[in-house]
Amino acid sequence: MNAARKAGDKNLVLVLGTTLAAIKNRELDLGRAANDPEVVDILRKGVKTRKESVEQFTTAKRQDLADKEAAEIRILEQFLPPAVDPAEIRAAVRAAIAAGATDIGRVMQAVMPQFKGRVDGKDLNGIVREELKAG
Repeated sequence: MNAARKAGDKNLVLVLGTTLAAIKNRELDLGRAANDPEVVDILRKGVKTRKESVEQFTTAKRQDLADKEAAEIRILEQFLPPAVDPAEIRAAVRAAIAAGATDIGRVMQAVMPQFKGRVDGKDLNGIVREELKAG
């Protein structure tokens, strides 16, 4: 945060400030320090919120605001663990289907704990739907 302030990167300072505030709010709610999975969850929620904003701004033909939100997404993604390879997700989904899960809910329930905090539920849902159709 201090390095971003010294560098004069206002966008980075804003993103880090709001993220640190969200972490502090979570800690106040919990009554203890947030652990790593909780911080990752906060970061993912920030990314998700900004992705929704990008869609809305693009629909409203406000590309300047959409670009600003996209830049904030890139900043937050630097602090997230590396994304899971889609092939690994597909393999887990296929294994869940082979084990008897035949609908979206059961497959999601079987696969989501393996990738908790490392994959967006929306992306996982898309892969599950594709595999069930193919299947």
